[in-house]
Amino acid sequence: MHKNQESFSIKKRFNSFGYAFNGIKILFRTEHNTWLHLFATVAVLAAGFFFHISVLSWFMLVVAIALVWITEALNTAIEYLVDLVSPEYHPLAKKTKDIAAAAVFIASFFAFILGIIIVYHEWILHYQTICLGL
Repeated sequence: MHKNQESFSIKKRFNSFGYAFNGIKILFRTEHNTWLHLFATVAVLAAGFFFHISVLSWFMLVVAIALVWITEALNTAIEYLVDLVSPEYHPLAKKTKDIAAAAVFIASFFAFILGIIIVYHEWILHYQTICLGL
């Protein structure tokens, strides 16, 4: 039976969750930036709860956070794959890794900007309500 023709199996579906959690474990054990992303995620979520941000703001923050985590995971997978197929230095391997790292930077940069915009807006509203009585 070909892979595409395998019958459905609950056990195999549960195994796929195990592989995913193993991937998360690998990220935390091997990638130092993962801890920075975790700190930033917790800080942004705490700010969101503190300022009682709107549903739309929550939606935007959750999407931005997810994009950062997804790009970090893909970057790590690409780095491992490049190391596997090109254990010796090669300029194209370096370019591949640099571009994958750039994807994480771009996602993180724009998530940071979005977070600043939302928190600043909510801080202004909070300040007007508390300090100015508006």
